[in-house]
Amino acid sequence: MEKKDKVRIGLFGIGLDTYWNQFDGLLDNLKKYQAQIKEKIESFGVEIIDAGMIDNPEKAREAANLLKAADVEMVFLYISTYALSSTVLPVAQKVKAPIVLLNLQPVPQLDYEKFNSLGDRGKMTGIWLEHCQACSVPEIASVFNRSGIRYNIVSGHLKDNEAWAEIKGWTDAARVAEVLKNNRMGILGNYYGGMLDVYTDLTRQSAAFGTHFEILEMCELKNIRDAVSDDQLKTKIAEFKSTFDVAPDCEPKEIERAARTSAALDKLAENRKLGSLAYYYEGQPGNEYENIVTSVIAGNTLLTGKNIPVAGECEVKNAHAMKIMAEFGAGGSFSEFYLMDFTDDVVYLGHDGPAHFAIAEGRVKLVPLPVYHGKPGKGLSIQMTVKHGPVTMLSVVEGKDGIFLLVAEGESVPGPTLQIGNTNSRYRFKIGAKEFINRWSKQGPAHHCAIGVGHIAGKIEKLGKLLNVEVIRIG
Repeated sequence: MEKKDKVRIGLFGIGLDTYWNQFDGLLDNLKKYQAQIKEKIESFGVEIIDAGMIDNPEKAREAANLLKAADVEMVFLYISTYALSSTVLPVAQKVKAPIVLLNLQPVPQLDYEKFNSLGDRGKMTGIWLEHCQACSVPEIASVFNRSGIRYNIVSGHLKDNEAWAEIKGWTDAARVAEVLKNNRMGILGNYYGGMLDVYTDLTRQSAAFGTHFEILEMCELKNIRDAVSDDQLKTKIAEFKSTFDVAPDCEPKEIERAARTSAALDKLAENRKLGSLAYYYEGQPGNEYENIVTSVIAGNTLLTGKNIPVAGECEVKNAHAMKIMAEFGAGGSFSEFYLMDFTDDVVYLGHDGPAHFAIAEGRVKLVPLPVYHGKPGKGLSIQMTVKHGPVTMLSVVEGKDGIFLLVAEGESVPGPTLQIGNTNSRYRFKIGAKEFINRWSKQGPAHHCAIGVGHIAGKIEKLGKLLNVEVIRIG
């Protein structure tokens, strides 16, 4: 499917055509409110397909055709006043996109004294109808519940910052959902043998997220790497030095080896139009593929920092988690549990790479490792700590009943870290380290997860609703 420049989101208002001739100015005022809503949502960087004010079943069918043809990712339904549910159901049934009901009053509180002093009950009724958005919410919910239609509700008023933050969360989630549906994930090599938790069903992953998988061969990467020019190599080494704090004990030949592989990875991602990558390879000692796979961490970190997240050990599920975090602007660094500090009540998570350098506390260090623990060879690795402050932890879990998202919010806190040439950070959770590790593990995720900055569990929950994927929050 052709990718759109901006995610398309539908909008339509509902009212009751019987009112327009009864109450002068009511329709004009309601249309003005809808125009304000459209302008505000457009400011969130999305394209609005506005189907106008729907006030009878015939217009509902016309609106359904418009929104269906526009291939909208989701629909905002503005309840402008009381409206019949028959003006809503035809749209929902045909468009088949998730719907968010906007129960937004013009003001937070009616001026009751001024209202009651008008003395004209007809005029007063018109003003009341201008503010009675809540009247239709239970009616629409009742019909949607009985029709099996997915929907959510945002209640508030037109100047309600909390309501607008919720609406923006929906637009952000819609954008990420569309990215996932258009994403091409490369799979290079094979699983780390014996990591049963990492193994996954690619069909289920495609069904949940819409992702296309590109099965890649090591020989393709080798051919690209063999063709890297001297100029490309110099450019990549310069990028290493500008992006990383290169440790003095990094040998020039190791830097050159990693830079050549990094240039080849860039070209592979470009050729195959990859938006993410999962990889692992061992092979026989001393062969050319081992030379490549022991020099990928720096290049994969650069790709990850450019929102082409790379997960090691062929952890496809975690490449999805990292992509979700990256597209929300939170980063998404490849992590696993390292140890627990029961004295400080923190959990350490990290990995030998790849990392997301954009969310590092300070500059990312490029350091030599004499051995990759549990893997063949040696080479350069990444040492960093995630920025101190709020973080979100995400895992894509394949449970016995299908795919779900596991999420938790915590804090990256200062303190001693392990200077072992890996990423690692100290994380604190409100429920405490013991309770967190127990409750997180009990959900059955793989031992990898993605760490991102900021508290975005609410947005991830919205994404799950758009994708019809369950989200479980810990803590």
